[in-house]
Amino acid sequence: MPGHRADALPAGNPPDTAPHATRDPRPEHGRPLETEYRPRAPIDAARAIRAQQRGAHDPAQQEHEGVIWRATRTPDGVATLAIRVERHRIRGAAWGPGAGWALDQLPALCGADDDPTGFDPTHHPVVDAAHRRHPDLRIGRTDLLFDALVSAIFEQKVTGLQAFGAWRMILTWCGERAVGPTPRPMFAPPADWAAIPSWTWHRAGLEPPQSRTIVAAAGRRRSIERAASPASADRVLTSLPGVGAWTSAETRIRAFGDADAVSVADYHLAHQVGFALTGRRVDDDDGMLALLEPWRGHRQRAIQLIGLSGVVEPRRGPRLAPEDHRAR
Repeated sequence: MPGHRADALPAGNPPDTAPHATRDPRPEHGRPLETEYRPRAPIDAARAIRAQQRGAHDPAQQEHEGVIWRATRTPDGVATLAIRVERHRIRGAAWGPGAGWALDQLPALCGADDDPTGFDPTHHPVVDAAHRRHPDLRIGRTDLLFDALVSAIFEQKVTGLQAFGAWRMILTWCGERAVGPTPRPMFAPPADWAAIPSWTWHRAGLEPPQSRTIVAAAGRRRSIERAASPASADRVLTSLPGVGAWTSAETRIRAFGDADAVSVADYHLAHQVGFALTGRRVDDDDGMLALLEPWRGHRQRAIQLIGLSGVVEPRRGPRLAPEDHRAR
């Protein structure tokens, strides 16, 4: 339950990091709401939360001196959440009008709603070995469907470097400054994605098909959020122009912690899964899905364990170079 504990997390800026008035125009943040979550069973909460970060310089999520900071736009307004993951408990402090919502949602963010019952890692020794090393793996959820959808659209058909760079620029330019003693300036996603002008998308380096998809979806945001439950999300999302199976899966993983979602049409995933499970490259989604079939219901869990296994196909050539079309 939210309460006040003077020793839970730092409630103000230490003297050497206090923002200068002309460079950090945040309102007085005051004391946070605070809570403490003690999982009933061991879970790797830090890994679940870190999976939500979009690149090393994500202005909406950063880690500093053992504290994970998140700036989000909740149904009740913007919130800044500071999370310290300890051995047997997770401590949270939150500022802003959405603070209560963010603290109530903290267990789900940590993976509390992810149920691994029925998952059998012994179908393959690579997955089994990774599961023995990471038995506490959980898939967290944000319960913020639209922002998860937008972040996935940013990552369509481009390198991570391009997608994360554009995400950083748009949030910094168009997002809302996070309240609270964040270690550096942080920004919650924009309130109205449709209000971002075309030239701003262009300056950020996001391709027109992606920006048009985001703007079109923003016009239907309320109906999307009303209609899309974990059970119906794939149908609702793939009905949107510009949103296919890959974007739907990535959105469901981030927003709902979908443990069975598979991001088909991914540039690398089929190769990675195929090499880990067969020792050779698999070049198509059908082949990958056939390999993952023994874990139906938990295919995303199996994919994440494959990613943690350390089994990686040797690189055959240079990395894909990012393209910058802004000069056109």
